[in-house]
Amino acid sequence: MPTAEQLRANMVESQLRTNRVSSERVITAFRAVPREIFVAPERRAFAYVDEDLPVAPGRFLMEPRVLARLVQEAAPMPEEKVLLVGASTGYTAALLAHMGANVVALESDAELAAIARDRLAELGLANVTVVEGELTAGHAADAPYDLVFIDGAVEDIPEALIAQVKDGGRLATVLVEGGVGRAVIGRRSGAGFGVFDFMDAAVPMLPGFTKPKAFVF
Repeated sequence: MPTAEQLRANMVESQLRTNRVSSERVITAFRAVPREIFVAPERRAFAYVDEDLPVAPGRFLMEPRVLARLVQEAAPMPEEKVLLVGASTGYTAALLAHMGANVVALESDAELAAIARDRLAELGLANVTVVEGELTAGHAADAPYDLVFIDGAVEDIPEALIAQVKDGGRLATVLVEGGVGRAVIGRRSGAGFGVFDFMDAAVPMLPGFTKPKAFVF
């Protein structure tokens, strides 16, 4: 049986590098953070498959190839303040913290938040704070942020989250339009905010981020 370290190395070579992930900072983080501790024991054998891994009803860890590319394009830098929306069990928070960012990890599910705190403490990552609250509202108490990273797909980017991006800062997510998901980076410039997409990405929706369905007569 391959070790967890070997599985992480295989993940980097077969999933990340083949999806144009070339940043050594991103690759180092994905090699270092043990993805298997962020899923339930019965799912640990599947921790390094290139799939979205369920961690709770309606909640997933994003598949590695998409997550790594999104992190690379978001380009979190050491000492930057990052708001992670949808922290789940803490895997993405651990990656961002390993890259040196100061992370505010927002989670709406108290049980998932508790798991995230335990796992991040286990890894000795002191530059992450897990907070609880409504995901679509963000965490204004620590705003503005250099980067807002939404860990899942959305049909709409709430104005509350855009408002918490600092001038010159950015936002990363998977935006679903017409049923098609595209990984995007948004940039704030003064009162303006615009997004550009860079790849197709089919990942699960985050709860609360679907557009209201229009009423049809």
